[in-house]
Amino acid sequence: MVKRERIANNVYSFQSEIYAQVNAGAVIGPEWACVIDTLPYPEETWAIRDFIEQDLKVPVRYVILTHYHADHSWGTCFFPGALVISSRLTRQFLREKGMPSFDAVKKENESFQRSFIVLPHLTFSEGNVKLVVGKKTLTMMNLPGHSKDGIGILVEEDRVLFSGDIFMPIPYIVDGDIDEMITNLKKIGRMKLENIVQGHGEVVLRGEVEGSVKDHLAYLSMIKKKVHQASRRKYPGEFLEGINVESCGKSRVLLGGLAEELHKRNLIALYRRTYDKAPKYPPDEKDAYY
Repeated sequence: MVKRERIANNVYSFQSEIYAQVNAGAVIGPEWACVIDTLPYPEETWAIRDFIEQDLKVPVRYVILTHYHADHSWGTCFFPGALVISSRLTRQFLREKGMPSFDAVKKENESFQRSFIVLPHLTFSEGNVKLVVGKKTLTMMNLPGHSKDGIGILVEEDRVLFSGDIFMPIPYIVDGDIDEMITNLKKIGRMKLENIVQGHGEVVLRGEVEGSVKDHLAYLSMIKKKVHQASRRKYPGEFLEGINVESCGKSRVLLGGLAEELHKRNLIALYRRTYDKAPKYPPDEKDAYY
């Protein structure tokens, strides 16, 4: 159900085997632990809690959220007594968007009947915030791009970055901003990291970081180009539907085959944001792909 990996001494990642290879993490101190994000389904987050509290014998004192999206934030209720930390925007978005979405899902899915959203207790909006866990220093920093509220958490001593969704096997900008993502990917590339625990997908190793950053930047540059080309066509939507993910430099098998769908959403979202309108389709087709 959950794939666990030791990234460094007392630093772990946990990956969902149910949904989109979502990652969470934990940093373990001698007296208490800090969890970074939760996993999509309650039983997966329980597995994280049980490993820390039953196997490692320490309580979870803090939970840090990288952003408000459901697959990373809806499990905080399973760490009773823990303080939840996030950006100020994450708290706002959870209240305004997360809670209504959660109420709708709870009515349809029995898995979430025991769940509830815990709004962050501690927030920040500017600069970096540090949290010391045993001998580890966790630095929280703003990394918007995938979403406006995104943050990353750097384990300073090990140069391990828990990136949230700013770093994924395929960049995803539907709820974010492509220019902010480009800026922050370049920032990540300058951080001299040993590992990146992505929001989704496998851990990126030191020798892979530079190449991954370049690949992501090339992909974003390419979809910008394709959207510009689409704008010059009579039917931009039809043109964009013909642009597959592999023609933009990414494999369609990424994230268990979700890459093509995410790519199509990127193109439509970028067109809408750039030209402030939906791409036009031929009269005999639907008004929009999404």
